[in-house]
Formats: sequence, structure tokens, C-alpha cells
Amino acid sequence: MAWLHQYNVVGRKIPSDEEVDTPVYRMKIFAPNAVVAQSRFWYYMRQLKKVKRAVGEILAVNEIFEHKPTTVKNFGVWLRYKSRSDTINMYKEYRDVTMSSAVEQMYMEMSGRHRARWSAIMVLKVVALAAKECKRPHTLQFHSSTVAFPMPHQRPRAPEKKYKTTFKASRPTTFISSKRDTIKDVLDAKANKAARRQPGGAAEQEENA
Repeated sequence: MAWLHQYNVVGRKIPSDEEVDTPVYRMKIFAPNAVVAQSRFWYYMRQLKKVKRAVGEILAVNEIFEHKPTTVKNFGVWLRYKSRSDTINMYKEYRDVTMSSAVEQMYMEMSGRHRARWSAIMVLKVVALAAKECKRPHTLQFHSSTVAFPMPHQRPRAPEKKYKTTFKASRPTTFISSKRDTIKDVLDAKANKAARRQPGGAAEQEENA
């Protein structure tokens, strides 16, 4: 299950006698829970609008869910992070089923490749991209209509439930040597090899000849 969620946080500065109508601000924030999302909201408000938590109020906190969480999509992430020497802007692309999962990939990559802490990364924008809008080679390689993946391992299954057993007399063959070989071909070859080793089999007849 994803540890990161997307929240829509709405807040403003508390109205006073000097400022009756205060502007309302809305931010989309990725955080583990709603409490952290509110904390990040006030962190950005203090930096961008000079509004502190002590003189502000939260109007709404709503979690945003993916419209189609079972479809793989392309996501572009614009971010800014503080390294040990400077502040750096970046653009990255990811393929995932949800926007939150794509941002999770970004946090994992930044911590591994750049040693950037979670608190030092600022997500500026996350957008779902069309195939023609993608730029990175590791994303473009999946856009081919003829893309194929090898299947070197496949478990043979019983044709009916009554033939399903916990233990087998012989070890099942799960390795497929090439694309042309199927489970049936591998099992037939194994059966023929075993038959040749039986007393009176083809192997023994060849030795006697």
C-alpha cells in the first residue's frame, strides 16, 4: 500500500479589524497523512506569503484519489531540492498507476541518487503526460506497440482442481529455455528423457546394440 497520499489543503489568514477580507489559498500537497499535509501547508505559506500558523486557519483538508488507479500513465514531476551546496531545480518522468506512487518513486530516487532528505524536497508540479510529451529515454522505451517481455519462469498448473496436490513425485519444470518452448514442450521433453532411462528403454537398447 502507498505510504504517500495527495491532499487538497485550503487555508487563509484569520480576518482582523485591519484586514477583514483575507485571501484564501489552496495547495495540493503530497504527505503521509492529513496532519503532515497541514504542517507542510503552513511551511510553504510562511515562505511564500509570510503567514504563520499562529495567525492562520485551515478551512478544508481533502484527500484526492486517482480517477483510474488501474491504468498505467506517464507523469512529469517538477521539483526543487536543497543539496549540500546549492538549491537545484529538476524535472523527472515516471510511469505508474497513480500520481502519489509516481511521487513516491521520485522521493526514493532522490534519496538514493542525490542523498536528498524528504524535508529538503519541494514538489512544484506533477502532471500526467501524453506519450508525445515524454522526453526521457527510460519512459519512451515503453511506448512501442511491439514491446515484449521475456517469461523465463512459468508454473505448470493442474487442468482440474481434483488433480491439484500439495506434493509431487518429481520436481516440476518451471524454466522455459526460449520463446518457442511452451510448458507442454518442456514437459514432453522431460517425459521422453525419463522414458529413455527406464529399463528396456531406448537408451538401454542403444547400449546393447
